[in-house]
Amino acid sequence: MEHRNLYINLWKELAREKSMIFLAGPRQSGKTTLSKMIANTFINNFYFNWDIQAHKTMLLENPAFFESVARKDTTTPLIILDEIHKYRDWKNYLKGVYDQFHEEYSFIVSGSGRLDLYQKGGDSMAGRYFLMHLWPFTIAELADRNTTLDEFVKDPLFINMENNEALKEIWNLLSEFSGFPEPYLSGRVTTYRRWSNTYANQLIKEDIRDLTEVKSVGDVEMLYLMLPLKVGSPISIPSLARDLKVSYNSVQSWLAIFERFFMVFSLSPWTPKINRAIQKERKVYLWDFPRIKEPSARFENMVAVELWRAVTVWNDIGYGSFSLHFVRNKEHQETDFLLADNGEPFLLIEAKLSDNKPSPALLKFQKALNIDAVQLTNEGETFRLISNGSRSVLVAPAYQWLARLP
Repeated sequence: MEHRNLYINLWKELAREKSMIFLAGPRQSGKTTLSKMIANTFINNFYFNWDIQAHKTMLLENPAFFESVARKDTTTPLIILDEIHKYRDWKNYLKGVYDQFHEEYSFIVSGSGRLDLYQKGGDSMAGRYFLMHLWPFTIAELADRNTTLDEFVKDPLFINMENNEALKEIWNLLSEFSGFPEPYLSGRVTTYRRWSNTYANQLIKEDIRDLTEVKSVGDVEMLYLMLPLKVGSPISIPSLARDLKVSYNSVQSWLAIFERFFMVFSLSPWTPKINRAIQKERKVYLWDFPRIKEPSARFENMVAVELWRAVTVWNDIGYGSFSLHFVRNKEHQETDFLLADNGEPFLLIEAKLSDNKPSPALLKFQKALNIDAVQLTNEGETFRLISNGSRSVLVAPAYQWLARLP
């Protein structure tokens, strides 16, 4: 898996200041592989996995088991603790490990549960770790054409059309196989179908069932199967509850669990008053987006994945407090995405499968907010810059513009 340099560099940046790094992300996104790639840069390293019975027994018998690891020299060892969040007392365990050993060892703590939930107030691990996310492949990672954040924010409308065919091929492969390493690297439809058919099933019937109090596993599975039809529009929890014949609170809880286990992510509508946005309908996107059969919805989801990856990496590295939203007014006019930093919007983005004419809503919101705007399409080998008052709208192929994202 040669395309993980973006995340290896992120880990290096964070590890300069903190000896314990939490690595969170979807199941099968490559966390174990990335951890072992990093471990290969250490002369002394040890891989621990809570799901391996012998490893579990080792930890329960001796919490400081890694002290007995055979070393080849006096350099700092790297200890990888994989899926440790499944250990009931994992937070207290890691607190003790960090407090006693953080000057002598480096640690990577990885897992497919939402490790970042524990950044909230009252966290016993507060100040002891940095969090980084690992996501499935994106075109910005695979193309290896990233600009710096400063360059991007200074001129988000910049684009060139180099390597057009190669980028288009990567984009089409992502659309067909997702960015999860196993199906993407296989390049085979049958492999993707087998993988996708078992992926959600395993997550729901193993991780979610075992680590939450969900009892209606069949209803949870049905909800997930319904989501591909809901991508592209604000999701109605009452409607889903009626369709499933379950309570509003059940659907709301299950959607939150899907986010916790990185099966989906959701966007809130942008508003200057953030507390109001939380109460409004959100838009939900899938990580396994080839499940979405409607072409324009799948395209929008792919753009959402690229932007979400960018925003989380920027936040992980400490560049700012970035957020991703959509914009919708009382007349139900909507623009798909808005990028903000510390609540201040700086870029509008619309995803249109093949429309080269800026949408009326995009033009309207751009004038109201006085910020740059981009309309991304799924085809074409050229771009256009269209004036809108004192600002311009860039209309360009998604695979070209997104490949530049920091």
